[in-house]
Amino acid sequence: MNAIHLRKRLAVGAVAGLAVVGGVVGLSAYAAPGTEAEPIDAVTVAEVQEGGVRGASALTHEAALAVLDAAQDKAAELDQRVTVAIVDRSGNTVAMVQGDGAGPQSPDSAEAKAYTAVSWGRATSDLTEAAEGEGATIADIPGTLFLAGGVPVVYDGAPIAGIGVGGAPSGDIDEEIALAGLAALENLDG
Repeated sequence: MNAIHLRKRLAVGAVAGLAVVGGVVGLSAYAAPGTEAEPIDAVTVAEVQEGGVRGASALTHEAALAVLDAAQDKAAELDQRVTVAIVDRSGNTVAMVQGDGAGPQSPDSAEAKAYTAVSWGRATSDLTEAAEGEGATIADIPGTLFLAGGVPVVYDGAPIAGIGVGGAPSGDIDEEIALAGLAALENLDG
């Protein structure tokens, strides 16, 4: 997902959220001076039954920070300037660090690799052959990048996040850094 598209989504979401909050708060803000505003009751549109809701596993922010730290530590050890991105199961970026000196293309590359890894539940290096060939391939799917450097985070047999690294001169180095971030999850206290 490119940065411009993500910024548009964030801007639209923020404006919509402000409009809702402004509408609710604004009703009491425009009460006549010296009068007390009536509280607004929430309106229930539909009560969702237990069978209509599913739980989803996601990384905690502590886990995401551990991944970012471990990956950037590995990048420093390898003398690489990279960006590390983490996306959730829906492909939304939940954390990102652009290392000092990382190229301007590295955030987009890292996000796309993370998105690709979580989408297929496999390392992007394992998917490069499927993206090659004549005619339409999986490489035609928007927001994907089939270069090494993206790894999925799997919990209870299903991908719940993707880690992507962009900016090293080779995808193999990006993947080594991503794997260092993934390994940090094994050391978390549960």
